[in-house]
Amino acid sequence: MKMTAKIKLIILSIGFFMIANVGFAQEDTTVVTEENVVTEDEGNLPVRSPWNTALLIDNQTTETPSAKSLEFSIHHRFGKIKELSNLYGIYASSNIRLGINYGITEKLSVGFGTEKDSKMQEFQGKYRIISQTRNGKIPVSVTYFGNIVIDATEEANFGINYEFKNRLSFFNQIIIGRKFTDALSVQFAASYSHYNAIKETGQNANGDTIGLWKNDYAGLMIGGRYKITDVMSAIIEYHYPISVNKPWEGQNEPLPNIGIGLEMGTSTHAFQVFASQYRGIIAQQNYSRNLNDMAFEGWCFGFNITVRF
Repeated sequence: MKMTAKIKLIILSIGFFMIANVGFAQEDTTVVTEENVVTEDEGNLPVRSPWNTALLIDNQTTETPSAKSLEFSIHHRFGKIKELSNLYGIYASSNIRLGINYGITEKLSVGFGTEKDSKMQEFQGKYRIISQTRNGKIPVSVTYFGNIVIDATEEANFGINYEFKNRLSFFNQIIIGRKFTDALSVQFAASYSHYNAIKETGQNANGDTIGLWKNDYAGLMIGGRYKITDVMSAIIEYHYPISVNKPWEGQNEPLPNIGIGLEMGTSTHAFQVFASQYRGIIAQQNYSRNLNDMAFEGWCFGFNITVRF
């Protein structure tokens, strides 16, 4: 999928915006926060709560669970918004993921999740490389997220030359975020997805059997949160997939996604309700296999619940 001039302009603007903010890092030894005046040592600490949870709709944020803490998450996606008879997707078949994440340190976490539709078993890790500081000397947070996923569907789905490695797929992402004000946080991310094998096949115009997808895709994402009240925020994401290799004739190309929703959060719970085009819940599924467009019938309602222990 080739990027249009408009998309390229958006990406360049984001990059310029992030770089420009480095110049605004404060050099004072004291800074004023929304709560009090802090000393130089306190100013070197990470900013408070740039994101309410480690998840922003369908994408990770720069946050990780606190050290020695456990998070339990429920991801629920309803069916496509089609007609009143299925209550605009709510009565349609749903997709669900259950997951747990554990903070090994303040920077490093690991997790496991299982997804219903495609029987994806996800092992994931996340590491906060740097954190934005309260005094502005480090103006952004940078986090790495990655996973290894096992497709647990029937062996017959992988053809006659089955090997276990054909079940594996991988996702890697670098996330850059900044808390601009007490209310506004924004992040930008770049990702790479890889599938060891392509299960879905079809035929081109010549009648030759071809894979309907490629093995590798890149992706870009921008998202943000704006606090409306102390416990409620508006959240938004936009994902743009990029084909690494030129597709074959008759081959599918993944479509972009936009997600819009509301987030309600406390110190121990977070609840997000939203609408987006993504039916999948695992990252590489979304960036590499989405065929829902932004027309009315391409949208799905969904919600995420995160509980911290």
